[in-house]
Amino acid sequence: MAGADAPLSPQLLTTVPVVVGPTGIGKSQLAFDLALRLEGEIVVADSRQVYERLDIATNKPSREQRRQVRYHMIDFVDPASTFNAAEYVQGARAAIDDIVSRGRRPIVEGGTMLYVDALCDGLTLTGIPPDPILRAELERLETSALRERLLAIDPDPGVDLDNPVRIVRAIEIVEAAGPPLRRLRTRTSPPWSALRIGLTAGLDVIDRRLADRSRRQVERGLVAETQAALESGVPATAPVMTGIGYAEALAHIRGDITLEQLPEAMARSNRRYARRQLRWWRRDERIRWFEIEPHPLPGILKYVTNLSAETSS
Repeated sequence: MAGADAPLSPQLLTTVPVVVGPTGIGKSQLAFDLALRLEGEIVVADSRQVYERLDIATNKPSREQRRQVRYHMIDFVDPASTFNAAEYVQGARAAIDDIVSRGRRPIVEGGTMLYVDALCDGLTLTGIPPDPILRAELERLETSALRERLLAIDPDPGVDLDNPVRIVRAIEIVEAAGPPLRRLRTRTSPPWSALRIGLTAGLDVIDRRLADRSRRQVERGLVAETQAALESGVPATAPVMTGIGYAEALAHIRGDITLEQLPEAMARSNRRYARRQLRWWRRDERIRWFEIEPHPLPGILKYVTNLSAETSS
């Protein structure tokens, strides 16, 4: 096992641990612990942590964690702008190359399913440009209507059908290039192999953790952070503001829900999202799953070091 005084051999850098699992399960803490033990740096695979200033509902690492471990692919995109999976893959690949060039261990961590799969499976995503006229039309529709429109064109698009931003983009692509959406993704395998590690727990444990996290986020000032973003010019329709936490905070700011109702509304949205993530990840037989109780770090360290050695031999 690599330790603080034992630099990694170049052979071990041919494998990259990739920590996945449902929201609230503890991926960020595990990746941090792995980075400390394996002389690693973390490449975050999260579609909202890329945005600057919005920290609470995006669950960014703490200042203390960032003092001890270097993080990549967070805090570099203006929250009023957009960011897509193709841009993520380009940046994350460059980050991994940089980490490896310095003899450090890259560790990928995140729950944005498309980002993880595109990075690890070498997907090259279509470069079809946005269509502002079509977007203006689609953004007036409810999520259910967007979903129906996409599925009428492409019954198996392979996108999150509860995320209106992703549905709009999928419609934009298939109406320009024709279905199926999946054929527009080609593969260029990265020069490393992904060591997929999944964290899991009973749904009751996940739900309890999500309720606790939602309450803490509100107590930390989620509403004030959301209001500050609006006042700085971030539109309520910006992609980051449609994510869980900010969408519910906006509903409170509009007067649709009370402050007391806000944590439960967030927890409810997170529960739905966690179940979608579990369904997505469970289809991938390459993932080795670890229960979060008792602490999974010892078993995961053994798995990573043993399998990395086998891969490099």
